[in-house]
Amino acid sequence: MARIAIIGGTGNLGFGLARRWALAGKDVVIGSRTADKAEASAAELLELCASRGISGKVAGAANADAAGAADIVVLTVPFSHQRPTLEEIKGALSGKILIDTTVPLVPPKVMRVQLPAEGSAAQIAQAVVGEGVRVVSAFQNVAADLLQSDEELDCDVLVCSDDKEARAEVVGLVAEAGMRGFQAGSLANSAAAEAMTSLLIFINKQYSTHAGIRITGIPDAD
Repeated sequence: MARIAIIGGTGNLGFGLARRWALAGKDVVIGSRTADKAEASAAELLELCASRGISGKVAGAANADAAGAADIVVLTVPFSHQRPTLEEIKGALSGKILIDTTVPLVPPKVMRVQLPAEGSAAQIAQAVVGEGVRVVSAFQNVAADLLQSDEELDCDVLVCSDDKEARAEVVGLVAEAGMRGFQAGSLANSAAAEAMTSLLIFINKQYSTHAGIRITGIPDAD
C-alpha cells in the first residue's frame, strides 16, 4: 500500500484529505512545520478511526520527515508558502508523485483570477522540484469544510499532469477520498482548475454555499 504524506496536513484542506483517506484505510503521514502539531492531528484521526472500528494507519512528523517517509506526497499549503515549502522537502521527492493542490490566491483579492507569470502554481512546483518528480495538480476546487465532514461530496476533481500513469494513480486516490476524478490533460491545463477556484470563492460568498464543479456527459462516470 502506498503511503501518503500530506504536507501542511494540519490545515483545513490537508486535514480534510487526511481524514478522508484515513477513514478509507490508507496509510497517511500528516506533515507540519512542527512535529508536535502534526502528531496531535494524527492522534485525533487515529481516535476517530478507532471509534468507527477502522484500523487506522496515521502518523505525524515535520514536513521534510513526512515527505521522506512516503511514496506519494501531497502539498496543501497557501500559495505564499508553496515555493519555500517545496525547497525544504524537494530532496525527499525524487522519483515520487507530488500532488500539488496550490491555488495562486493573492489576498485580499482572492475572488479575482490572478495566475502567475509561469502559467500556474503547478508549473511553478514542477520547476522547483525538477523533472525527477512527477507533479500532478488536483483538489483545487474542493470545499475544505466538506472534506472534514461525513457529507457526500457533490464535487468532481480535475487531475492534470504531464505523466499519464501518475494522473491515473491520482484519479484512484480521488475516488478513495469519496469524489470522482477526471484526467484533464497536461500540467499546463492546471491553470484552468486554479483559476476556477476564485470563481467558486465568489459564488460561495454570493450564494452562501459550498459550490463545486461537476463534469457531465461521460457514460458510466458515476
